[in-house]
Amino acid sequence: MKLSTREVSHVAVVDITGQIVLGDATGALRNAVRDLVSQGKKKIVLNLAHVSYIDSSGVGELVGSFTTVRNAGGELKLASLTQKVRDVLHVTKLYTVFDIKEDEFTAIKSFDYFFAK
Repeated sequence: MKLSTREVSHVAVVDITGQIVLGDATGALRNAVRDLVSQGKKKIVLNLAHVSYIDSSGVGELVGSFTTVRNAGGELKLASLTQKVRDVLHVTKLYTVFDIKEDEFTAIKSFDYFFAK
């Protein structure tokens, strides 16, 4: 799994490529989100457009990241879900927990409450 972080309109975007599975991948995701929170970033989007697979540990890490950001007073949104990730979130009923947007642009704009209405 590869991670890259960038900032667009005061929103931290984490691009994830590959598989989110038990081991280094979940640890890397956890560290990336915690680093952003420790830098004071309150608006985070996980871009999952290039995630080919996610296992139960990966789902757990998404929930953990969501909780970490929420506890710090921020918001975490998921964007551009692949069909496999979408299916896993439906099966686990977590689709209702996360704020999921169709694409990165929509996710970033949704932080701006003026446009979100």
